[in-house]
Amino acid sequence: MVSRTTADAKGDVVVLLIGMRINRFWAVHLWVPVMLAMLRMLRELAKDPERGLREKVLLTASPRTYYVVQYWESKEKLYAYATAPDAFHHEVWAKLNRKERAGKLRGEVGIWHEAYVVPEGSYEAIYADMPAFGLAGAHGQVPLAARGRYAKDRFAYRSARPAESVESAASVEKSA
Repeated sequence: MVSRTTADAKGDVVVLLIGMRINRFWAVHLWVPVMLAMLRMLRELAKDPERGLREKVLLTASPRTYYVVQYWESKEKLYAYATAPDAFHHEVWAKLNRKERAGKLRGEVGIWHEAYVVPEGSYEAIYADMPAFGLAGAHGQVPLAARGRYAKDRFAYRSARPAESVESAASVEKSA
């Protein structure tokens, strides 16, 4: 029997894609530190869940491109970590900025990130015979029936009705 589940996400979902591209393989002394810095930041975040990283998935797009899909508690916590003076990210970013200003970055390694705030109703997920992974790893998972058998049903799911809808529904019920 196939066990099907979906992510138990409620509200907006914050996703960060962050990675590196090796532009010149022989410049190992430049791209290995970038890779190691990312792994160190992930360890730092794992040790301090209050910073807001809920889940991560390490991926490769090619022999040159490595990245991490990160699910954050909120965009505020993501920004707070990125700018926290006590975080390893701050140290790494400052060092990178100094090298760039000094003209010491020669294009051997590229770095990138994309951040998204995905509103509720704009995401859905299905997992068949999978442990909690990705969005479900970040927010937990529930049986598929809890959110709907079809993608259109899962997209339509709302974790809470807006306050004015609740008030409107209550006044309709009273007048009926």
